[in-house]
Amino acid sequence: MDLEFTECLEMLNSPDLADRLVAIKALQYAAEEDALEPLILALQDESFLVQKAAVTAIWELANPLSVPALLEVLASVDLEVRKESRAALAQLVSNEHLLLLLEALLKDDAQLQVDILFLLRKVHDIQSLPYVVKLFDSLDPQVREAAITTLRYLNQVKSCLPALALLNDSQSCVRRAAALTLGHLQDESIINLLSDSLLKDPDWEVRRNSAKALAMHSDSQSIDALQQALLDPHWQVRKFSLQALQTMPDQRILSTVINLLVDPMSDVRKEAAITLGKLANQQSLQALEQTLDDLDRDVSIYAERAIKEIQKSLLN
Repeated sequence: MDLEFTECLEMLNSPDLADRLVAIKALQYAAEEDALEPLILALQDESFLVQKAAVTAIWELANPLSVPALLEVLASVDLEVRKESRAALAQLVSNEHLLLLLEALLKDDAQLQVDILFLLRKVHDIQSLPYVVKLFDSLDPQVREAAITTLRYLNQVKSCLPALALLNDSQSCVRRAAALTLGHLQDESIINLLSDSLLKDPDWEVRRNSAKALAMHSDSQSIDALQQALLDPHWQVRKFSLQALQTMPDQRILSTVINLLVDPMSDVRKEAAITLGKLANQQSLQALEQTLDDLDRDVSIYAERAIKEIQKSLLN
């Protein structure tokens, strides 16, 4: 093995690209601790093919000592090398590497910042909060989106006023991520902000995500907005507004929900049936009985379940 190892080291310095690639594969399969150092040196090879192969081999060794070197390669101009490095780091980073990650986050490289923010989600450490919040003001929308997404992965964060402003960001991708993140926070004005976004945002995905976030809060202040959203032109907004209303059944929405039993989208009809079961109002029995013949099997099943729930509630 010592002889083979020595031969691999010599091949790593070969001017022939094929030799260097073969050497890296051999070191990868040898799975020896001594292979880590030469593989890290191979990350500086002039060929991106060799760099990527070295990253893969290092990933296979699964040694956390390689994290600093992989972080350097994460800023590579080659997309494939960068992607492979990010995937390897996602398996290797831990709280021990937090300072290294935060140091890299300060570099003026938007793509690197996006990748580091992704890795911080694996660490979950609240100490990164001020660094993440600072990037809410980035000129790059991808960085802002990654930053607001990362916020919801940090442990113990319940309040973050700067995050609220991103629900009005100029870019829809940022607003979509912000809406979901606000579902995890407890700031006083969140319900009103999400309700407003649910009804007024021009992007249907933002409206849908606002409904999802309101479902997580389950706050009765949002019922009126959610009921209005049941008339939204996009079926996913109607569907997730129904799911949010299922967490806080209110008889005021009864007639609107009954009308959705004939919605063009089967997913909406199914959620309407589920919602009516939770409302447990006998006024919906006739409409539910007609829904038993729905062409979508799931809809008819949930309509039958809703009828049984209502009948059970009448006996109590």
